[in-house]
Amino acid sequence: MDTIKPLDLENETTDFIEWLSKMGENSEGGITRLLYTDVWKQTQEALKELLKGKGFIAYYDEVGNLFARLEGSTFKDETILTGSHIDTVVNGGKLDGQLGIIGGIIAMEYLKDTYGQPIRNIEVVAMAEEEGSRFPFTFWGSKNIIGSVNREIVAELKDEDGVGFIQAMHNAGFDFKNSKIREDLKAFIELHIEQGGVLEIEKKSIGIVEHIVGQKRYMIEVEGEANHAGTTPMGYRRDAMNGTSRMISEIMDLAVNYGDPLVATVGKVEVVPNTTNVVPGKVIFSLDVRHTNKDVMIKFTDEVIEKLKDIASKLDLKISINNYMDGEPVAMDSNLVNTIKEQCEAKAINYKLMHSGAGHDSQIFAEHIPTALIFVPSHKGISHNPAEFTEAKDLVEGIKVLIETLYNLAYK
Repeated sequence: MDTIKPLDLENETTDFIEWLSKMGENSEGGITRLLYTDVWKQTQEALKELLKGKGFIAYYDEVGNLFARLEGSTFKDETILTGSHIDTVVNGGKLDGQLGIIGGIIAMEYLKDTYGQPIRNIEVVAMAEEEGSRFPFTFWGSKNIIGSVNREIVAELKDEDGVGFIQAMHNAGFDFKNSKIREDLKAFIELHIEQGGVLEIEKKSIGIVEHIVGQKRYMIEVEGEANHAGTTPMGYRRDAMNGTSRMISEIMDLAVNYGDPLVATVGKVEVVPNTTNVVPGKVIFSLDVRHTNKDVMIKFTDEVIEKLKDIASKLDLKISINNYMDGEPVAMDSNLVNTIKEQCEAKAINYKLMHSGAGHDSQIFAEHIPTALIFVPSHKGISHNPAEFTEAKDLVEGIKVLIETLYNLAYK
């Protein structure tokens, strides 16, 4: 592919972001666009009309994933897919998810205008949902594309207003997926902000993701005995908070000893009765553990559980440990990673091979088709927040890399 001809990508990109961000904009300066809500549907419809106006075939699948298609000339049963999710967290930023959609549309339009018809189909997808912000279920869009969900999984789900998942889906004009699982998809490329500070700190324009971390999540309940804070001697207490504080300290010390890329987070603590003058009788706390290697993650969590049980035993406390999430690490396609790396080197683009500490639609696709995930920097690592920001020049670098990647896959 020739060097991308000069064009005003910065203005095109930032104008597109501002246009799309008006849909779901709230009084706090962020975006709230939850699955199957009116504003979610209005956004998908606006995108559909925009795509049709640009001359692309635009269509929904049964569940509300929106696709834009540029037909291939030779391998009509082979499709290169790019895009990301259109839904947001509550009061989210302007880039998470929708950057991949915007970048995909700009890239596909540029390729069509510059090189004409590809030999393989190119499609951009605005996936219905990834975040799980309205219903307690994630990756609804991508899981439907690759056929890894069924109606039983969501049948009983309700949002905080008591609206059922199926009712909301029907209200938006969609239904369960009944068509044959697509066999034409040959690769998926996702452009996304890093949602961390590594690229900015290391002054890298592009992150090429090799692995998306696995995650283990636990809810841990420590039970002792609530008692009077003034009349219960220290030696006679069964203090659940004392035990929990020792447990958390052990978890953090062990995580530091393991080192990068392992991370462990205790993000939620609930103390019962949570009163100044009562020895805590119960504490419930969360534990989130992530690593790119499944065996290391298992070894770490096994050691943690052993240490927690030992502390509980020494302090005469009961402990129950519920492992409610167990997601394995996912590798991106090594051939695609190498292709993008070579592109960056050929164009003198400053890149970093890295892992993703957050989940993405790419991890769903990667188990079925060759997949690549391209990062651009996030200012101060801020994401899921109205302050989410990436310099326009970095956005453009990401789109240029996406253009090169799609060209290599769809025109050669």
